Amino acid sequence: MIKRNENSRLRSKVKIRKTISGTPEKPRLSVYRSLNNVYAQIIDDASGKTLVSASSLSKEAIEDVKKAKGKVAKSKLIGTLVAKKALEQNITTVVFDRNGYRYHGRVQALAEGAREGGLKF
Repeated sequence: MIKRNENSRLRSKVKIRKTISGTPEKPRLSVYRSLNNVYAQIIDDASGKTLVSASSLSKEAIEDVKKAKGKVAKSKLIGTLVAKKALEQNITTVVFDRNGYRYHGRVQALAEGAREGGLKF
């Protein structure tokens, strides 16, 4: 069951990545969620570099993540953290890459947190 779901997500991811790519003016906000943690990166696909990254394991967020109740609350905190870091580097607009996951739950919370932090997408 897990292997089938993962294969379905990867097929969806390939379809999404055919249409979405990050540029220097509008980089890509990519989301990855594991069983217990969530990761977000802002990527410039033209140069192939990660501009900003944040995760629930990063040193800046570890104290706030421990206080948060539930995975959705953690994801929202990571969204605001990645938005804050992006604004420090003068990145205001991004393209959202949900990485094959449904726009629901933790992925949606991360996107809303990033919007509240000041990113536009």
